[in-house]
Amino acid sequence: MPTSSAIKIGPLKQSELEEADRIVRLAFGTFLGVPNPLDFMGDRTFMTSRWRSSHVKVIAAREGGRLIGSIVVTRWGSFGFFGPLTVLPEYWDRGVAKQLLASTMSIFDRWGLRHTGLFTFAQSAKHVGLYQSFGYWPRYLTAVMTFTPQAQRAPAPVLLSTLKKEQREQAIQTCAKLTHKIDKGLDLTGEIRSVLAQRTGDVVLTYTRGILDAFAVCLHGPGSEGGEKLCYIKFGAARGGAGAGERFDILLDACEAFASSRGVPVEAGVNAAREDAYRRMRSRGYQVVIQGVAMQRPHADGFNRPDAYVIDDWR
Repeated sequence: MPTSSAIKIGPLKQSELEEADRIVRLAFGTFLGVPNPLDFMGDRTFMTSRWRSSHVKVIAAREGGRLIGSIVVTRWGSFGFFGPLTVLPEYWDRGVAKQLLASTMSIFDRWGLRHTGLFTFAQSAKHVGLYQSFGYWPRYLTAVMTFTPQAQRAPAPVLLSTLKKEQREQAIQTCAKLTHKIDKGLDLTGEIRSVLAQRTGDVVLTYTRGILDAFAVCLHGPGSEGGEKLCYIKFGAARGGAGAGERFDILLDACEAFASSRGVPVEAGVNAAREDAYRRMRSRGYQVVIQGVAMQRPHADGFNRPDAYVIDDWR
């Protein structure tokens, strides 16, 4: 049995991406009891596109040169989260996850983040306990929901990819200003630039009289986190203040129109602490397919608050 001292931690290599993806499927599929664990997630991939993103680091665990696990560490400005964290089942309970987490905490410290979090299985005392040992505290549930829009009824949304270069840059900066007002320093610029550069989806924008009301990073297509059968809203946010709920509804209309134009359902996560946003999605017919608990460090609200109209799930 290998000891923790025999396990080496370092950056994931490009040549290891395929094996890292296989381990993600095998680990989650085994834990969740999927008959063929490698079928987990279908054609979706959370590894390759993230590895290629400048705002993400992917850390590997190796034993004797063999890849045995990995962790994905993402930065959204002043906020960061990690996941998926996966280890080959034969190496479970051997301290591999703890070593990967220790490396992750060092990355967060170097980034100087105000707030960090994760999404994990609410029913697993083992998972919750592991993350508590690193200073994370379980808070509200996050629901991952799906909805199949009917034939497109809303007007075609404004897509970031269709804007001219100068307009696009202005829109990206405006998105950063919108999220900064929701939570100081929250910035999706890296996520937005990544989806455009890799062509793994698009960014939906909604406006009123030239003022940005909301935006959403919608992932769909080969090699994306949504795959070819889903429109996965990685992140979405509506401008706060009076009328925020109505702006959120219009954002959902736009995301559903985007998904409808591609003939796929929407998948989107929302934390239950964002009570009105959660209720609005449920009232539209969104069905909960997975729920996990958001764990946060420090034990503070961040942007999981009743007045925040944000879509995400930190997977």
